[in-house]
Parts: sequence; structure tokens; C-alpha cells
Amino acid sequence: MTRRYDPLDRLLMRAQQALAIAHGPAPARVRPNPAATSGADARLDGAEQRHAAGLMRINHAGEVCAQALYLGQAAVAREASVRADLLAAADEEADHLAWCAERLAELDSGPSRLGLLWFAGSYAIGAGAGLTGDANSLGFIIETERQVEAHLGDHLERLPAGDQRSRAILRQMQEDEARHGEHASALGGRELPEPVPRVMAATAAIMKWLAYRV
Repeated sequence: MTRRYDPLDRLLMRAQQALAIAHGPAPARVRPNPAATSGADARLDGAEQRHAAGLMRINHAGEVCAQALYLGQAAVAREASVRADLLAAADEEADHLAWCAERLAELDSGPSRLGLLWFAGSYAIGAGAGLTGDANSLGFIIETERQVEAHLGDHLERLPAGDQRSRAILRQMQEDEARHGEHASALGGRELPEPVPRVMAATAAIMKWLAYRV
């Protein structure tokens, strides 16, 4: 017998999911952490370690946002195939979330305390994008992954020279994000009109500034 969930049940389930993603323990990962094959870091001094932790906290917050975006888009997707692809991408992004959480622990730090805010805002944005149609929703993924790929490239340059473990994680994440964008394009994603990409970039800049510090 299949259980039927009323709106309150679904709301509570979504709230539990948000708490688990934003503030729960690192999720189980499917793929090995890329840092495992990078060897040991050179010794980081106190300032370098804090800076690396701040950058990885931004990336962890970004992965909380990615989970929420994909789940919000999947919740309102019109085509079952698009919904399945969005959920599959969310599963792969869960590896990124786990890797970032593990690296933060190695750096004696933790995730942003604003995780629930990142999740709620991103879920709303994802659902809003999804409601405009699957082609626009996929286009939102294309633009998101394009911006994330560039952001990860910036972080690869800004990490302390001796932090090879964080660098290995970000390189694999960058490769995955590029593939997600290409897949969304192949599924029929539509390029977003201006000023949407600029608004997305400005919103991301605020998140990055806060997550580095809080």
C-alpha cells in the first residue's frame, strides 16, 4: 500500500531535508574524495588555513544551494525525463557537498551558519525557474554551471599554494559542473536573457561574501 502524504507531511519532509543538507553531517558519498589521491599538503600557517577554510566554506554553501536549486526545479518540472535528470544531478552534487564538508573538518572549520537561508532561498529560486518551463529551467542550469565553473577557477588561483587537497576537490567539482551544463544544453536548455545572468552573479557575490565570514 502506498502512503499518501498531505501538504503538511510534505512540508515537514522538505524541512527535514533542508536541515539535513544545510546543517547535518556530511552525506554519504558515492565517489571517493579527490583529495585522497592528492598527497599531503605543505604546512599551512594560521592565516593560510583560515583563508582556505573560508573558500571551502563558500564552496560548501554553494553545494547547499545546488542541492536546493535542483530539488526546487525537480519539484515543478513538467517532463518526467527532465525531473529524473535534475534529481540525478542533485545526487552527484551530494558528493561535492560531502567532499567540501570533509575538507572543512580537516581545516578545523565548519560550514556556514546560514545554511538554512541558502537552502530556502535557492529552493525558491529553483522552483521559480522551473515554473517558467523546462527549457528555461534547463537554461538556468546552463548559466548557473557556467558561473560556478568560473568561480571555481577563481578559487583555484586564490587557494594557498600548499593546499593541494582543496585544489584536487575543486578541480573535480569544476569538471562535473561543466558536464552538468553541457548536459542541460543537450536536453534543450534555453539561454537566459539579460539581465538574468547579471542578477544571478550579483546574488552569488552576496552569498560568497557572507559565507566566507559566517
